[in-house]
Amino acid sequence: MSIPTLIFRTLRWSAWDGCEAGLEHVDVRPADGGLDISGVVIAQEDGTQFGLSYRLKLDALWHTRDVLVRTTSGHVLHLESDGHGHWLENGKDQPALQGCIDIDIQATPITNTLPIRRLDLDTGESMEIRLCYITVPDLTVFASTQRYTALEAGSLYRFESLEDGFTADLPVDQDGFVLDYPGLFKRLG
Repeated sequence: MSIPTLIFRTLRWSAWDGCEAGLEHVDVRPADGGLDISGVVIAQEDGTQFGLSYRLKLDALWHTRDVLVRTTSGHVLHLESDGHGHWLENGKDQPALQGCIDIDIQATPITNTLPIRRLDLDTGESMEIRLCYITVPDLTVFASTQRYTALEAGSLYRFESLEDGFTADLPVDQDGFVLDYPGLFKRLG
């Protein structure tokens, strides 16, 4: 599914329980035939508070081409992709990430939208993917296998982490952006 004619979008999520442990602000804008997604997250993971910013560049086919993630404590991760599964991390070739098209930043639901839109599944259709999983706040990256299933194409998708069996049903808006991530994130406004 190609990038639709989108105007500038602003999205916000809070932690599911509404506590101060998590808030995210994201700007999505068309750029160079694809999308430029920039976000800021303040949250905590396993009791560790952190802040991070990220910038994602996608091509017209929803392939991740460039990822820059920075934490307020000074960690920086820069990933570049040719859009066909070849990755560089901070300028160095990463054979362990071969075949990954998407990314998943642990602290944000925006990255679940990327495979949902790219795969363009019909209702009942399912697909396994390999992607670059980025942990926070240390910004470790590794290949991970996930499955997405269209429960109701265009409105509800099942996410499954095939490594640990975690599953979540993700409702999306008319543009395919995740609304809520039950138990983790709740879309605001």
